Amino acid sequence: MATMNAPVPGVAERLSRMIQLPTVSAELDERGSAPFEDFVALIAELYPLVHAELSLERHTDFGLLFRWEGRRQAADGPLLLMAHYDVVPVDESDAWTHPPFAGVIENGSVYGRGALDDKGPLIVILEAVEKLLAEGFTPARDVYLSFGGNEETFGSAAIAIADVLKERGIVPWLVVDEGGAVVDAPLPFVPGRAAMIGVGEKGVMTVKLTARGEGGHASAPPPLTAVRRIARAVERLGPGTFRPRTPRAISRMLTQLAGGASGPARLLLRTLGALPPVSARVFAALGGEAAALVRTTVAPTMQSGGTAANVLPSQASATVNLRIALGETVQSAAARVRRRIADPLVSVEVLEGSDPSPESPTDTAPFALLAEALAASHPGIPAVPYVTMQATDSRHFHRFAPAVFRFAPLEMSNAQRATIHGVDESVEIAALERGERFHRALIERLQ
Repeated sequence: MATMNAPVPGVAERLSRMIQLPTVSAELDERGSAPFEDFVALIAELYPLVHAELSLERHTDFGLLFRWEGRRQAADGPLLLMAHYDVVPVDESDAWTHPPFAGVIENGSVYGRGALDDKGPLIVILEAVEKLLAEGFTPARDVYLSFGGNEETFGSAAIAIADVLKERGIVPWLVVDEGGAVVDAPLPFVPGRAAMIGVGEKGVMTVKLTARGEGGHASAPPPLTAVRRIARAVERLGPGTFRPRTPRAISRMLTQLAGGASGPARLLLRTLGALPPVSARVFAALGGEAAALVRTTVAPTMQSGGTAANVLPSQASATVNLRIALGETVQSAAARVRRRIADPLVSVEVLEGSDPSPESPTDTAPFALLAEALAASHPGIPAVPYVTMQATDSRHFHRFAPAVFRFAPLEMSNAQRATIHGVDESVEIAALERGERFHRALIERLQ
């Protein structure tokens, strides 16, 4: 295991040191800002050329914006590479094989919170830039690095950076943020590996449901208490709350996957790609990630009410998280929730929300460059468009940047993907090295 004062001979040891800093944005009040400032100081130590030759601006307390000046005029539009250095909390009762903030290096992997989300994707950007600078390389156009420290709490760092670029009239030619990855079996019936590149992003909305009722002794309850009313409302928001629909990106994904398939799988993929209403129903029936690709999902996440076991609460509430499908809006989703609950005594309050992104086209030079860089780092792996289901900081740029893609150039098995926000998060050292090659090729091939 690397320690904070150990020599730093390679990318694994550097990532280990990053992981050892508990930059948990949701626990800022408890931990303070020291881990975040330590992280900023650490990358200055580990990547001296980046800090010596790129300009750095800080936006809010958590946003870092580096600019690498290119050979061409800035008006040509820069490449913007994004990542975040905050992580989600750890449940101390979970049985981690290695302590989540120890940064253990073992059996060719680095373990710890943030290894995949998102310090691993962040470090491969810095690795590529540092090595190119050491060789005296200058990119064809400007390259910006945008790192946020509160992505996991929907913070303002990325918003501030996006606003600054927009105010300055800087429209990125290509934006690359986290989202997709190089995965095994991209669909339950599709074998092989594919680089899933998010061309669009679902929206996100948090809703609070509140009901009031008659309080009193639990020995003589009315037919419908506040708790029962909330429970009924949550029950009505089942998987079928929103109708499935296949966005264009998913049809493109199916058609492209068909090109690499054979036999019955190829016919099935072609048919699904050509018939969006059919693919919507099939994906919805599959459930899980497949269903989430074609419909707005509804997930009750918190519930509260009551003060004692024998007292009827006068108020009960539930918090519901929605991921809004492309083609819908926060407003239309909230209206649908109210219609499904169909209870005027349950208030529906939208606590926060952002609409889905538009889809970035794939028949363009920016997407072709992604595929070219992928061929250099992961030969033989196709670049496949899809819809990202989680929220990323890049959503703040897609409102004015035409080419926004969500892809972390790391291999992630299904088991590894399950550790994101979970237990035993880890990344293979070989995957980090290939990720660095991807960003190197991306920057070298800029025109």
